[in-house]
Amino acid sequence: MLKAMFGEAWLAMGANRLRTALTMLGMVIGVGAVVIMMAIGQGAQYAVQQTISTMGSNLFIILSGSFTASGVRSGSAGAPSLSVADADAIAELDGVINVAPTHSGTRQLVYGAQNWSSQVIGTTPAYFEARAWSIASGASFGDSDVRSSTRVALIGKTVAENLFGADDPLGRTMRIQQNPFTVIGVLGSKGQSLDGRDQDDTVIIPLSTAQRKVFGTPFLGSVRMIMVQADSADNMPRVMESTTALLRQRHRLREGVPDDFFTRNLSAAAESEAETTRTMSILLGAIASISLLVGGIGIMNIMLVSVTERTREIGIRMAIGARQRDILSQFLLEAMMISFAGCLLGLLLGLGAALGINLLTGMVIVISGGAALIAFAVAAGVGIFFGWYPARKAARLDPIEALRYQ
Repeated sequence: MLKAMFGEAWLAMGANRLRTALTMLGMVIGVGAVVIMMAIGQGAQYAVQQTISTMGSNLFIILSGSFTASGVRSGSAGAPSLSVADADAIAELDGVINVAPTHSGTRQLVYGAQNWSSQVIGTTPAYFEARAWSIASGASFGDSDVRSSTRVALIGKTVAENLFGADDPLGRTMRIQQNPFTVIGVLGSKGQSLDGRDQDDTVIIPLSTAQRKVFGTPFLGSVRMIMVQADSADNMPRVMESTTALLRQRHRLREGVPDDFFTRNLSAAAESEAETTRTMSILLGAIASISLLVGGIGIMNIMLVSVTERTREIGIRMAIGARQRDILSQFLLEAMMISFAGCLLGLLLGLGAALGINLLTGMVIVISGGAALIAFAVAAGVGIFFGWYPARKAARLDPIEALRYQ
């Protein structure tokens, strides 16, 4: 019985090939658009997640305060209100697993006849753990290097390429502010940050070396920033609150006096960016889904035309014993075949177009098997839903009136 119904449906579709193809086109475009938009949206989410992962987890930073001179206020990190001692005190708080005081700025690097301007960061070994920053080759400096102000450096991939070219940088000597530094390690690649800055365009040196040899400092032990890593995301608010209370106590700030430092939650900023990307992905999928609705309406219109054209055929079928459910099943099966065929072609078209976009533009594309199957199932459901009314109309025709139809 089912085989015969499939054969009848195939013959009915083949009798009007152009009309069937145009009906399927709506579903092809709808499914293809949904697959492409979902691939682009999920690719954007993946790119943001990868960028967030390069920052490290559960991080917040404390910037030194500002100062006012002749009515002009400096920005954050303008006044030397933070110190290494503050960082040591923060490290003793519950819920804190890493604390890295840092002093940074842009300096010119020189190696032989080559030079390159890069960000130089003076910090402690805890910085690498907090940022989850691996070392591609060589080794990191230790606490003894910080205590003795050793002139050693780790460089990022961008610095290695632009300053040393094809040479192996390990063991080479470069100059920062006319001071010779030995390259002891090359950092693993981090890529761009959320603000578009190249994180690999970086040189990391011991904090004390940066303070004494590269940047200088008006007060011994002062730093511009302290990076703090909490043990979990849930503990972040509590750790930030206890850190603020500790610093106010250490800086002898009375109640009502504003903080002489600024706190920034890096994890919150990253999550906000990720949420924006997720919203964009949902919006893209919703826009593409409109074409599915249009495709479903197309199926319904064509099936209604088919019912009208085949009214006499329906009357003959019912006169020789066909039941209402047989007529309903026949027309619903035709709608399902058109819908499923269009969905399959649309799925292939969408996957091919997504891969083409990736090859031509380099845009990150994520093709999820689950997402593709959901798009297919939803599109097929839309086709069946819009095919139900014409099938029901055909099944409820009066056999006598149907036989009289010309």
